[in-house]
Amino acid sequence: MSIQVYGCNHVAIEVGDIEKAVSFYEDVFGLKKLDEGEGDAFFKLGEHQFLAMFEREGMQPDTSDRHFGIMVRDESQLAEVRDKLTSKYGLKLIQGFRCDFRDPWGNRIQVVDLYDESLIWLLPYREVQHAGIQWNQEKPPSSK
Repeated sequence: MSIQVYGCNHVAIEVGDIEKAVSFYEDVFGLKKLDEGEGDAFFKLGEHQFLAMFEREGMQPDTSDRHFGIMVRDESQLAEVRDKLTSKYGLKLIQGFRCDFRDPWGNRIQVVDLYDESLIWLLPYREVQHAGIQWNQEKPPSSK
Protein backbone atom coordinates (compact mmCIF):
# COMPACT_ATOMS: atom_id res chain seq x y z
CA MET A 1 0.00 0.00 0.00
CA SER A 2 1.38 3.42 -0.88
CA ILE A 3 0.83 6.44 1.33
CA GLN A 4 -1.47 9.23 0.07
CA VAL A 5 -0.92 12.65 1.67
CA TYR A 6 -3.92 14.97 1.47
CA GLY A 7 -2.32 18.15 2.74
CA CYS A 8 -1.20 19.79 5.94
CA ASN A 9 -3.62 19.42 8.85
CA HIS A 10 -2.18 22.06 11.18
CA VAL A 11 0.73 24.21 12.19
CA ALA A 12 1.64 24.67 15.86
CA ILE A 13 3.47 27.67 17.27
CA GLU A 14 4.54 28.80 20.71
CA VAL A 15 3.76 32.25 22.08
CA GLY A 16 4.71 34.04 25.28
CA ASP A 17 1.19 35.34 26.04
CA ILE A 18 -1.82 33.41 24.71
CA GLU A 19 -4.34 36.23 25.20
CA LYS A 20 -2.19 38.74 23.32
CA ALA A 21 -1.46 36.18 20.60
CA VAL A 22 -5.18 35.44 20.12
CA SER A 23 -5.89 39.16 19.84
CA PHE A 24 -2.97 39.68 17.40
CA TYR A 25 -3.89 36.84 15.01
CA GLU A 26 -7.60 37.69 15.09
CA ASP A 27 -6.82 41.32 14.29
CA VAL A 28 -4.13 40.88 11.63
CA PHE A 29 -5.66 37.95 9.76
CA GLY A 30 -9.30 37.88 10.87
CA LEU A 31 -8.86 34.24 11.89
CA LYS A 32 -11.86 32.42 13.41
CA LYS A 33 -11.11 30.81 16.74
CA LEU A 34 -12.21 27.17 16.87
CA ASP A 35 -11.39 26.37 20.48
CA GLU A 36 -9.25 27.44 23.39
CA GLY A 37 -8.18 26.11 26.72
CA GLU A 38 -5.85 27.14 29.47
CA GLY A 39 -2.70 28.23 27.67
CA ASP A 40 -3.73 27.22 24.17
CA ALA A 41 -5.91 28.34 21.27
CA PHE A 42 -6.87 26.95 17.87
CA PHE A 43 -7.83 28.89 14.73
CA LYS A 44 -9.38 27.84 11.44
CA LEU A 45 -6.77 28.33 8.73
CA GLY A 46 -8.38 27.63 5.37
CA GLU A 47 -10.80 24.86 4.52
CA HIS A 48 -9.19 21.90 6.28
CA GLN A 49 -6.29 23.30 8.28
CA PHE A 50 -5.86 24.97 11.63
CA LEU A 51 -3.29 26.98 13.57
CA ALA A 52 -2.54 25.75 17.09
CA MET A 53 -0.96 28.08 19.66
CA PHE A 54 0.58 27.07 22.94
CA GLU A 55 1.72 29.47 25.64
CA ARG A 56 5.28 28.93 26.84
CA GLU A 57 6.75 31.05 29.63
CA GLY A 58 10.28 32.30 29.08
CA MET A 59 10.40 31.21 25.47
CA GLN A 60 13.17 32.57 23.28
CA PRO A 61 12.36 33.98 19.81
CA ASP A 62 13.16 31.67 16.90
CA THR A 63 15.93 33.18 14.77
CA SER A 64 16.04 30.48 12.11
CA ASP A 65 14.49 30.54 8.65
CA ARG A 66 11.83 28.07 9.83
CA HIS A 67 8.41 29.50 8.99
CA PHE A 68 4.93 28.77 7.73
CA GLY A 69 2.90 30.53 5.07
CA ILE A 70 -0.54 32.10 5.16
CA MET A 71 -2.29 32.75 1.86
CA VAL A 72 -4.59 35.75 1.43
CA ARG A 73 -6.73 36.60 -1.59
CA ASP A 74 -4.91 39.36 -3.43
CA GLU A 75 -2.44 42.25 -3.37
CA SER A 76 -4.87 44.58 -1.58
CA GLN A 77 -5.23 42.13 1.32
CA LEU A 78 -1.45 41.63 1.35
CA ALA A 79 -1.03 45.41 1.58
CA GLU A 80 -3.57 45.57 4.42
CA VAL A 81 -1.60 42.95 6.38
CA ARG A 82 1.70 44.77 5.75
CA ASP A 83 0.17 48.07 6.90
CA LYS A 84 -1.29 46.58 10.08
CA LEU A 85 1.98 44.85 10.94
CA THR A 86 4.13 47.93 10.48
CA SER A 87 1.79 50.77 11.50
CA LYS A 88 -0.32 49.27 14.26
CA TYR A 89 2.12 46.72 15.72
CA GLY A 90 5.47 48.33 14.82
CA LEU A 91 6.80 45.08 13.36
CA LYS A 92 9.46 45.08 10.67
CA LEU A 93 9.04 43.20 7.43
CA ILE A 94 11.89 40.89 6.46
CA GLN A 95 13.73 42.37 3.49
CA GLY A 96 13.66 40.55 0.17
CA PHE A 97 10.14 39.18 0.62
CA ARG A 98 6.71 40.64 -0.12
CA CYS A 99 5.37 40.04 3.40
CA ASP A 100 7.56 38.01 5.71
CA PHE A 101 7.67 39.03 9.37
CA ARG A 102 8.22 37.73 12.86
CA ASP A 103 5.23 37.90 15.18
CA PRO A 104 5.74 39.47 18.63
CA TRP A 105 7.01 36.08 19.91
CA GLY A 106 9.56 35.52 17.13
CA ASN A 107 7.58 33.08 14.94
CA ARG A 108 8.37 33.75 11.28
CA ILE A 109 5.31 34.01 9.02
CA GLN A 110 5.30 34.37 5.23
CA VAL A 111 2.14 35.92 3.75
CA VAL A 112 1.47 35.37 0.05
CA ASP A 113 -1.54 35.94 -2.16
CA LEU A 114 -3.23 33.57 -4.56
CA TYR A 115 -1.25 34.97 -7.47
CA ASP A 116 2.04 34.01 -5.83
CA GLU A 117 1.09 30.39 -6.24
CA SER A 118 0.40 28.34 -9.33
CA LEU A 119 -3.33 28.48 -9.89
CA ILE A 120 -3.04 25.14 -11.63
CA TRP A 121 -2.70 23.38 -8.29
CA LEU A 122 -4.89 25.86 -6.40
CA LEU A 123 -8.00 25.59 -8.61
CA PRO A 124 -9.35 22.45 -6.93
CA TYR A 125 -9.50 24.29 -3.58
CA ARG A 126 -12.99 25.50 -2.73
CA GLU A 127 -11.55 28.71 -1.24
CA VAL A 128 -10.11 29.62 -4.65
CA GLN A 129 -13.30 28.71 -6.50
CA HIS A 130 -15.37 30.86 -4.12
CA ALA A 131 -12.92 33.75 -4.50
CA GLY A 132 -13.89 33.87 -8.17
CA ILE A 133 -10.32 33.74 -9.41
CA GLN A 134 -9.82 32.12 -12.77
CA TRP A 135 -6.67 30.91 -14.40
CA ASN A 136 -6.22 32.38 -17.86
CA GLN A 137 -3.57 30.89 -20.07
CA GLU A 138 -1.88 33.31 -22.40
CA LYS A 139 -3.02 32.75 -25.94
CA PRO A 140 -0.25 32.05 -28.41
CA PRO A 141 0.41 34.90 -30.86
CA SER A 142 -1.88 34.69 -33.85
CA SER A 143 -0.24 33.84 -37.14
CA LYS A 144 -0.95 36.03 -40.13
